Amino acid sequence: MTDNAEAKVPAQDPAAAKAGNLNAEDPKDDLVTTRHVITTDGAQLRYTVTAGRVVLRQEGHTDDKFDGAEAKAEVFMVAYTLDDAGAGSRPVTFAFNGGPGSASVWLHLGLLGPRRVLMGDAGALLPPPYDLADNNETLLRHSDLVFIDPVSTGFSRVVKGGKSKDFHGYGGDVESVGELIRLWTTRNGRWMSPKYLCGESYGTTRAAALARYLQERSGMYLNGLILISAFLDGGSAEFVPGNDEPYVLYLPTYAAIAHYHGRHPGRPLREVLDDAEAYAGREYRWVLARGSRLTPGERSAAVTRIAGLTGLSEDYVDRVNLRPEHVRFLTELLRDERRTVGRLDGRFTGWDSDYGREHWTTDPSIDAIMGPYSAALNHYVRTELKYENDLSYETLTERVYPWSFKEFEGVNLQVVDKLAEAMRVNPHMRVLVACGYHDAATPYFAAEHDFAHLAIPAELAGNIEFAYYEAGHMMYAHEPSRLAQSERLAAFVRGSEEAR
Repeated sequence: MTDNAEAKVPAQDPAAAKAGNLNAEDPKDDLVTTRHVITTDGAQLRYTVTAGRVVLRQEGHTDDKFDGAEAKAEVFMVAYTLDDAGAGSRPVTFAFNGGPGSASVWLHLGLLGPRRVLMGDAGALLPPPYDLADNNETLLRHSDLVFIDPVSTGFSRVVKGGKSKDFHGYGGDVESVGELIRLWTTRNGRWMSPKYLCGESYGTTRAAALARYLQERSGMYLNGLILISAFLDGGSAEFVPGNDEPYVLYLPTYAAIAHYHGRHPGRPLREVLDDAEAYAGREYRWVLARGSRLTPGERSAAVTRIAGLTGLSEDYVDRVNLRPEHVRFLTELLRDERRTVGRLDGRFTGWDSDYGREHWTTDPSIDAIMGPYSAALNHYVRTELKYENDLSYETLTERVYPWSFKEFEGVNLQVVDKLAEAMRVNPHMRVLVACGYHDAATPYFAAEHDFAHLAIPAELAGNIEFAYYEAGHMMYAHEPSRLAQSERLAAFVRGSEEAR
């Protein structure tokens, strides 16, 4: 159980905080502090939580004169620090999800934090209003935690009169999250602590970019990156005309999802994956590159092979020209059962209103997780953390679109070069890559492909670890995977401590 014995400590007028500072001319941090305890491994874990919005400011100069620092945004964060633990040198992990447009609630209440949501799993979802429980495997046992909601997600907003679009893009997002990390580290005296970034999905894109940005902007070198469901190169995973690479790199994921839904009876998953990876890595790439130069016999053999791996009919594979796109695959796989399949997690299934359509109307896996996590966060932050704000907590918002990738005009979004440079500059930085076999948003084979093309010397290859789970994008929705992943994360963070 949590213990909220200490009342919140507001940093400004509570009425202004509750109103979201919408009328404040000069917004201030509205942080509140509570103290809690849970029992894990037979011992009490006592910790302090600081929740609220931190004002980000931008320095201004006119004609070489300093104009001061103008408030630009108020970024919501929740920080956990272990009591009486020598905080100055204790590891700290900064965590965020992706989207773009996602708050950090998923990593916060699904995997890392000391409290977690109870929602059930694929095929056995619990009904609302759901519940929270102590997370006995929390990473807080080994590292302090700071969860960050980028601008326009969670309770984070630009200041009154500000422009949200300044933060709705690759560059503005990296700079603002990087500034929050710098501020928290400085204000809490943590420059001598081992520091980690933990990102999920587009959060891995952000984390890889931040590793280099923090080096260049603040001289902050990290001990490690935790990349969950990695997305580092759009060319590997985005289906656009003329780019066959995603079809190749998604094929093993299709095979894994087909296996989960009984389309490979009697075969172990590892055998199916080995088969799919071998075909994708060699023959399938050649087949797609041949195009119309394939002989009728070669095309017929490819149709049969792809259908056998994916669980799709040979007729369908032939009609899509050997190239099943991922949402089309998820719509087609169980069409005969009048079910659709989840993109974030292919273990989840759902219904649609029309089973003749090309693309399902909604992702069943998002539908399954949105309610439990939204309810848990809104209850937890107000009831247990004592933070009050009348703004809507934006769990997963469309308001960040269009998202600007102006830095990549004419080329694919990719941060493989940023990550490689950060590792070359700081050869002590380690990277843990977590992959879900049933993740049809960021396929594991694409992550392997991207890291195989990382421009680092052979001596640094040992800094990279891969971990795999029989689950999806948010592998911690699967209880055996959550337990295994928690243990792996603890070992990863302890690794830097043991090396000191």
